[in-house]
Amino acid sequence: MAKETTTTTTTGLPLADSQRLHFDIYAILEGSQELYLGHEVQVNVNLVETVKLSTKDGQEIEKCYLSPTKRRGVERRCLLWSPVKSGELLSDKLDCGIPKTCAKVDCPICSVYGGLIAGNKTLIGRVTHGGGVAIQKIYPEEKQRAMHPSRLASPEEGKDETPIPFKRQYNQPGILYPVSNHALSITEPDFYAVAYAFLDSLPRIGSGNPKGIAIAEHENTPLLVVDKYLSPRGKRPLISPSQTDPQQAISDFLRLAKGEEDTNHIQASHFDRWIGDEALEKLQDYAGQFVDTVLQA
Repeated sequence: MAKETTTTTTTGLPLADSQRLHFDIYAILEGSQELYLGHEVQVNVNLVETVKLSTKDGQEIEKCYLSPTKRRGVERRCLLWSPVKSGELLSDKLDCGIPKTCAKVDCPICSVYGGLIAGNKTLIGRVTHGGGVAIQKIYPEEKQRAMHPSRLASPEEGKDETPIPFKRQYNQPGILYPVSNHALSITEPDFYAVAYAFLDSLPRIGSGNPKGIAIAEHENTPLLVVDKYLSPRGKRPLISPSQTDPQQAISDFLRLAKGEEDTNHIQASHFDRWIGDEALEKLQDYAGQFVDTVLQA
């Protein structure tokens, strides 16, 4: 994270020693396995979150939903639980955890994701999450599961340790989820944490087991875009929630990302865009900088 002075400003943020910029991450994620994303329980059935919408041609449909708030929570925990050089977790080193974070402006987590102190006004986050509406019209699948006892008990103890059956919905494998992360007015070193959290959270998304999603690929290239800018340029590669054709969604994503350019690194005045493998390499480089400057410092 960039070194900051203690000069008081109108926004409450200290002055940074490098210019603040805007960063965006756009991606199409794929569930490579069935995925449980807990929403609520009804009549002994654990439900996943879905959204209802009207398509452009007037159809009323329901789709699976990868909630941006759930992604945000997993990303924050990935940062809090990241291992530091001393053998501690970053949460312990910074005295910053859940449900009460430190909310300090020099914290590499709270400074970008915001403070989290229930009932109190605190540091506002500058990373927002969007998207998550599935492309395909694949409704959740319901399966029978059993809740097994947490310990072994003998009949003499008089405890009923019989497994309790219940039903659980799962988002079926292969569903595509367009998502985006937007970082507002942060320094490049601040973005190290955002990049690390985005990449590290992918195999950990989901409630219970199984877990994990991945960046979808098209012709062996990840469907990923990273923007760094002061002046917003180019088209934002966002997919309409009413789109139900995966191939058309992928085509739209690439068309919006590249425009008329035949390159994976677009440069304009106060604007840089990395696409595909170059975007992944850029995020991985930023994530590596987070390890070097925060976790191994």
